[in-house]
Formats: sequence, C-alpha cells, structure tokens
Amino acid sequence: MRAADADILILPGLGGSGLEHWQTRWAKKLSTARCVAQADFDAPRFPDWIESIEREIAAATRPVVLVTHSLGGIAALHVAARGSDKIAAGFLVAPPSERAIAELTAIDPAFLPIPRERLRFPALLVASSDDPNAEADFSRVLAQDIGAELVDAGAAGHINADSGHGPWPEGSLRFAGFLSKL
Repeated sequence: MRAADADILILPGLGGSGLEHWQTRWAKKLSTARCVAQADFDAPRFPDWIESIEREIAAATRPVVLVTHSLGGIAALHVAARGSDKIAAGFLVAPPSERAIAELTAIDPAFLPIPRERLRFPALLVASSDDPNAEADFSRVLAQDIGAELVDAGAAGHINADSGHGPWPEGSLRFAGFLSKL
C-alpha cells in the first residue's frame, strides 16, 4: 500500500503534538494524513476522544491507517476493540503503561484497563528501552498480546520532540516500509 491509498489518521497523545513533533511534520508531509482533533489534549476525556476517532474513521473514504503516539495509541486500541472494518493498519509509537496512565491525574481513568485483544489488522509497535512512560517489558507484552510486530527503538526516550525526535527520519523510513508490506 502507498500512503496515497490510505486515509492516515494521526492520533496524538496527552498534550497533543506540538509544531516540532514528528506527528505534526508527517501530517504536513503526507497528503492523505490528518491529525484527529480532540476537544482537550491536556485533560483527555475518554468518551470524547473515542467519539472523535470513530467519527474520523467513519468519514474516511479509503482504508484507514492509524499513526499514534502515546495515549493516542491506547485510544486506538479501545477503538479497535469496539470493531471497525475500515482500519487497515496501525503504527503505534510509545504507548504508555497502565502505571504511567494511572499516575497522570489529568487523564480520565476510563482509558484503563488497556485493551489487549488481538488486533484484526497488521500493526507495528515502536518502543524505546528507556521510555519513562512505558517499561520495556510492558511494551513487549503489549505487542505480543495485540499481535503487533515490536520494533525496539533503543534508548530513545518517549520518541517525541522533547527526546530529540522532531523530524524522526528513522520512523518515517520504518513507516514507509510498513506501508509497503500492506
């Protein structure tokens, strides 16, 4: 699959994706990509986030590829568990653990528990060995549970602009390779 053959829905996490974040850059670079807007990125409410994502999926005219970061990945897992035949693939980057979500009081606790059902579409989970929001064992087990291919990004922090991943060319190459196999 080529990027032009899909509706690429970019799902940011807590705080959204700022101007330097790789998700914002990809949204500008990929002609069929759009960032799913949320009413509040700083105090995520579970029903609002899920509704926004489901609305964007329903509006898609091509197969949907979800490109997520952090809490956006957890929201994507909830949406996938509710079922949608339009989702063709998921590129999940740095999903946080239950511990991290529970510790962040700004996040609606309804995001927990994290769904662990096997996904009905191909997925790639990119994780860092030193992500402060996701222990390496958590990422490994989550990828195994949902049937995603795990990509170890090494010591890359939370794989965001703060950890030096503004343009993130390695991620862009990995995403292109992932799409080419669909």
